[in-house]
Amino acid sequence: MINCTGYRAKHSFSRLKPFQFERREAAAGEVEIAVLYCGVCHSDIHQVKNEWSNTNYPCVPGHEIVGRISHIGASVDRFTIGEIVGVGCMVDSCRKCEPCLAGEENYCEGPNGYLCTYNGPFVPARESSGGKNQYTDDNTFGGYSDVLVVPQDFVLKIPKGMDPAAAAPILCAGITTYSALIKWGVKAGDRVGIIGLGGLGDMAVKLAKAMGAHVTVFTTSKDKVYAAQSIGADLVVLQNDAESLKSLKSTFDLILSTVPQKHDINPFVKLLKRDKTLVVVGALAPLSPVDNQEIAFHRRSVSGSLIGGLKETQEVLNFCAEHNIAPEIEIIDIKEINAAFKRVEHGDVRFRFVIDMASIRGQKLDMGASMQATGTEPGS
Repeated sequence: MINCTGYRAKHSFSRLKPFQFERREAAAGEVEIAVLYCGVCHSDIHQVKNEWSNTNYPCVPGHEIVGRISHIGASVDRFTIGEIVGVGCMVDSCRKCEPCLAGEENYCEGPNGYLCTYNGPFVPARESSGGKNQYTDDNTFGGYSDVLVVPQDFVLKIPKGMDPAAAAPILCAGITTYSALIKWGVKAGDRVGIIGLGGLGDMAVKLAKAMGAHVTVFTTSKDKVYAAQSIGADLVVLQNDAESLKSLKSTFDLILSTVPQKHDINPFVKLLKRDKTLVVVGALAPLSPVDNQEIAFHRRSVSGSLIGGLKETQEVLNFCAEHNIAPEIEIIDIKEINAAFKRVEHGDVRFRFVIDMASIRGQKLDMGASMQATGTEPGS
């Protein structure tokens, strides 16, 4: 077994604190990763606070993970010890269903969907040679920890020369926006709107610009006008500027909503051209009802998109390396995580916190809160 240190929440109302647990050693086809950096996603906050009503405690967040391979299990043939690699939102899936076979593991149709990097008590349908499920339904622990054990098939290669700290948010914020831009066929000359300028919005602007699009950012904050312009936005519109919104009616080929909370998308549906789509990539909560007249009379669509598969995630890493794209990040010590959560909720970060996980090593542990994870699944 591997002795690990992580930061966990015990309840929806508790602060993240350090504790000790155990992971099992890498089995056949798996790699052990010494975590170097982990991004702080707004989803981490939703999950820790049980705002989606599905959190299993204790909860160790973190799904934007970059680290160095420290050990490999038998039959590992894609990675070697010492490589810098990434792990995103998934650490397994059923690997048998149509989406999985198509490289879209994020839409796994197995009995419980894909296995989340943390808070993932799912039991994938894939069975071991002994005829039993390979994983138990124990809770998975994520990247706010010093060690991760993951099947090699769910590990990504970080391109040479890419800043490993900046690579971390690409594994969620990057792939979430890239997948939607690719799915809806963004090309040079298209007019793309981005609602919100947080971690996802930052990457959406940069990726869409690299694809040749004309990009407009919609924000509620005057403070983000210059920030949006500085990362390449062609136009920035304040959402309460009714005249500006009216002037943009029926002009967009695609609009991405990156806002992580419930919000009204109706003002933006009107801005789509005929047959074009608004894609929600930020919020998982129910949204306000949509005025179907604005949809039906112009054959517009409202859709959603969830992260991306492994193939696309490797693609976006390579795309970012090729086009010299990196998220705007602020590196923090793990001891600052609770304050960082509050700052994220208040929009006081440009645009993604990344934890330097070297700061977790050697910390005095909250031994009274220590526990063991039996380590019968990756990320456990």
